[in-house]
Amino acid sequence: MFWKFDLHTTSHIDQLLDKEDVTLRELMEEDDVLQECKAQNRRLLLFLSQDHCMQELVGLITTEPPADLEERSRFKFPNIACELLTSDVSIINDKLGGDESLLEMLYHFLEQDPPLNPLLASFFSKTIGNLIARKTEQVIAFLKKKEGFIGLVLKHIDASAMMDLLLRLISCVEPAPLRQEVLHWLNEEKLVQRLTELIHTGKDEERQSNASQTLCDIIRLSRDQANQMQENVEADPLLAVLESQESVAGLLKNLFEGERSEASIVNGTQVLLTLLETRRSGLEGLMDLYSQGYERSYTVNSSILNAIEPHLKDFQQVLLDPPKKSAILTTVGVLDQPLGNARLHVARLVAALLQTNAPSICQELCNLATMDLLLDLFFKYTWNNFLHFQVELCVASILNHPSSEDRPSPGLQNHNGKPAASNSESQGEAVETDSSSDPQTSIHNLFQKCRLVQRILDTWEENDKIQAEGGTRRGNMGHLTRIANMVVQNLEKGPVQAQITDLIKGKLPEDCRGRWESFVDETLRETNRRNTVELVSTHNMHSSSEDDDMESPFPNDLSLQQAFSDYQIQQMTANFVDQFGFNDDEFSEHDENINATFDRIAEINFNLDADDNSANAAAFEACCKERIHQFDDAEEEEDIWEDKEINYATQIMGAAAIHRLKPGNSWTANFRDSGGAVASQTPAGWDRSTGSGTEAQETASLLGHLPKHQLEFCISESIVGKHLGVLGLKVLELHDKNLKL
Repeated sequence: MFWKFDLHTTSHIDQLLDKEDVTLRELMEEDDVLQECKAQNRRLLLFLSQDHCMQELVGLITTEPPADLEERSRFKFPNIACELLTSDVSIINDKLGGDESLLEMLYHFLEQDPPLNPLLASFFSKTIGNLIARKTEQVIAFLKKKEGFIGLVLKHIDASAMMDLLLRLISCVEPAPLRQEVLHWLNEEKLVQRLTELIHTGKDEERQSNASQTLCDIIRLSRDQANQMQENVEADPLLAVLESQESVAGLLKNLFEGERSEASIVNGTQVLLTLLETRRSGLEGLMDLYSQGYERSYTVNSSILNAIEPHLKDFQQVLLDPPKKSAILTTVGVLDQPLGNARLHVARLVAALLQTNAPSICQELCNLATMDLLLDLFFKYTWNNFLHFQVELCVASILNHPSSEDRPSPGLQNHNGKPAASNSESQGEAVETDSSSDPQTSIHNLFQKCRLVQRILDTWEENDKIQAEGGTRRGNMGHLTRIANMVVQNLEKGPVQAQITDLIKGKLPEDCRGRWESFVDETLRETNRRNTVELVSTHNMHSSSEDDDMESPFPNDLSLQQAFSDYQIQQMTANFVDQFGFNDDEFSEHDENINATFDRIAEINFNLDADDNSANAAAFEACCKERIHQFDDAEEEEDIWEDKEINYATQIMGAAAIHRLKPGNSWTANFRDSGGAVASQTPAGWDRSTGSGTEAQETASLLGHLPKHQLEFCISESIVGKHLGVLGLKVLELHDKNLKL
């Protein structure tokens, strides 16, 4: 509708452009300059694409602003300039990517001495990245002519923006042939080797961290893109180098050469963990590893395992003698020797190696007693759940080792999970398999040398004793419960069921075996029952409305509710649905009476045993006695005009319907008025005075002779009750004092 009344306002930018001496700064002061640029305002774009404007924009994002400016506005214009240059408008992209002098201005930013301003570095990286995606050939050709480009980027790798720039070169270049050309260029520049050299004890921690993250991202990006490409596409040269035994060995040499530092161990281990990923599975897959069997193979390139195996003893030494850390104050007290990030990453590496099922790796870990040491740490650091989770994964991997005849051959695999060609120079030798390095030795080691069952029992008893004395439950009990359940499940069914059964039932000491059986049958069963209890009961939940404070007069017993529901629906007539609802004439006025009839349900027959004295009936009668007070004749007459809270929860039925109740063992409740007359739905206290005795006494006398089961039905259906005033209470009084039903 705006165009109908010509309410569209002209932008102030157009008015500024009408001035002959308008400057770039004046336009950048306008709030809607970015909006107008992205909206393809032609006059604005022509102005911005002029040589002097483009040079000023590039200068703003590559030159440090004056330090004397107010901090809040110091980077205002550089930020706007970056947004204009990366607004993805073709005329600006063409001008910036096609003018080599502008590219030189951008490149000059890298030639500054470190450290770079992180904000300007992000502006630079975003601008170059946009050009790589939009003007790929021109920018790649320009960068390839710069011999020191990769060296300059790595010199400033402490700025995370430089890491982003490298990843854009790998992932944002299209088409595929050009991308492959860029990858070969980066490989010729020794990008992987240079990044690996940065993960060294003597290097700055920030540089190490960014170099490690870059390598991890290169691995993941290369694998993802390789999976999306056709089979005949040439292999990624960067990934091939990263997975080579020579490259992995060089990384491990940097980690353990000279004085060991936590930063280098952590960052280097992160790269190894990424190399050991065959697919990027979620947490759920790892947690349910022991319950899934071995339907999915977890094999990795054997060259990686061949490079890691000789250094397992070095990782073991990290667990025994980690980099020194000072005591820290935690919520549970002072921790003299914290676990540390280095030991946690070693635990992650051991878990990942065990999941590969490489026999030589498993054998070496058994020889080094690595699992025993991890269990020591598990029970020592009772509040470190990060460690507990990794140890649990280790146990799960060992318990799910397939038998020798079922185990897949851990032959060579490339990054997309398909068997690789036998190329020992690039892929490495296959892992040798023999009986001396069977993974079953890991299971024997876990139950015999590591004494897993005894440790579970001892720790559980110690925790029970601590809790009995008023202490706090240990923080590793949840993971210990899961480990115990894993053992029990694999005793019942699993790839190594026979071996575990033999180790527990045949080689455990008799007293320990008895303790274990008692633990499984009683303690663990009860713990699992408590852990699976429904935390929130839904059948008693109700709306948080005005009836929140109401108490139900009936017991909250599901069996009683179900019995009454069955009682209501039995023997309904077949034409119930057809007769349900209102007739049109029932909406007309009847002598100005506000009462309206509910639909007449033809007949509902209830065949009940008059002598039924079931527990449900007894519970109902007890509830009535408890909830409904006896009538007291001495009480003052109720004022029918007094303001009272109206309860809509109970349906009300007139006295006329009550007169239709006939005593007997089998009876019919007929809600159809004889002669089509309209039955009054008005409560007795509204139609007549509560003291009028004739009709009330007759009705009470009639109800007083009803069998017990029929009277219960009347009360439950609100035919009589406290909302009928004196009548209902009088009936209950007669029932309590005089009747023996």
